[in-house]
Amino acid sequence: MARLTSDIWVSAYLARLRLADIPAFVVTRGDATAGAVLVKLNTLDGQARVYQRSFDLMSGERVWMVLAEGPEPEVDEAIARQRGFDPDLWVIEVEDRQGRHLLDEPGLS
Repeated sequence: MARLTSDIWVSAYLARLRLADIPAFVVTRGDATAGAVLVKLNTLDGQARVYQRSFDLMSGERVWMVLAEGPEPEVDEAIARQRGFDPDLWVIEVEDRQGRHLLDEPGLS
């Protein structure tokens, strides 16, 4: 099965968030074709969580897993470390007090 390029996936994800009235924006634009994507969920209370796409070893499926969570500055440090390893990385920030990110919806894994 063909995979979407990173820039198309990010555009589709942002459109889906807009339809749900969930603010989100690109913090860092990565490689358009194959850049990995991190999604930071900012709950606007000083806390945050960042998700990365990974493979579930049991099922072989691509899933979103928590890379880091806690106080927002600590989450930002984890993102900065990842960017140090991977300069082609995309970073999307989602701002939602209810903690919605839509990553568990069909078509976003």
